[in-house]
Amino acid sequence: MHLIWTITAGAFLVCAGTAAAGIDESKLVDLTHPFDEHTIAWPTNKPFTWEKKAWGTTEGGYWYASGDFAMSEHGGTHMDAPIHFGKDRLPLDAIPIQELVGPAVVIDVTKAVEQDRDYRLTVADIAGWERRHGRIPDGAIVLMRTGWGKYWLDKKKYLGSDTPQDATTLHVPGFSREAAEFLSRERKIDGVGLDTPSMDYGPSRDFIVHRILNGADIYGLENIAHLDRLPPAGATLIALPIKIAGGTGGPVRIIAILP
Repeated sequence: MHLIWTITAGAFLVCAGTAAAGIDESKLVDLTHPFDEHTIAWPTNKPFTWEKKAWGTTEGGYWYASGDFAMSEHGGTHMDAPIHFGKDRLPLDAIPIQELVGPAVVIDVTKAVEQDRDYRLTVADIAGWERRHGRIPDGAIVLMRTGWGKYWLDKKKYLGSDTPQDATTLHVPGFSREAAEFLSRERKIDGVGLDTPSMDYGPSRDFIVHRILNGADIYGLENIAHLDRLPPAGATLIALPIKIAGGTGGPVRIIAILP
């Protein structure tokens, strides 16, 4: 299965453009939030900053622009490398490139989240998806669609707290321990992702979902945008993080190719 997706990714990357690759541009979806003053980071992490260092016409008469940015590894749309919560597991730069491309499995739990902002995706949710679409394919990236992205520009709502600087007060949906155990033991997936700030639900204190998945060399994608634009099955996900040597995570540009 990996071979098939590797070839697809290679064809996409080596061609000069979408037309040359035979890809309909209308089938490309950007799943990445912009990095700007609205970018949300975990409460204990450094926020994103960007500063213009040079911006204008030089004495030589040509335009020149340059800037500096700084941020935590874990802010905005980003990837948690397995080493984040898995001792001696893969850092960001060591994740095999073929694992950054795969079939997108989108499990929609938006209705459940409307009733419970601390909702955790269950094994039953996974089983329901498989009844409708078949077994989760090897090499898949399992995405939990919660609808939480609609709060992205409101930090208090997005983190589910009137004191979003306090990580102990957060209320957001995430994966359940049982779902993490099932996906890591019973299915051969490469990654998971969701449209919230954490794979673990807000009240978690032990980050057990991170520990289980990262401990199995499964990466996580957090703060994904526009999951509502993906079908439950059939799309191809491409998630390319910045290649930080030894990194525990980093900003990632995520795109999907619709079927």
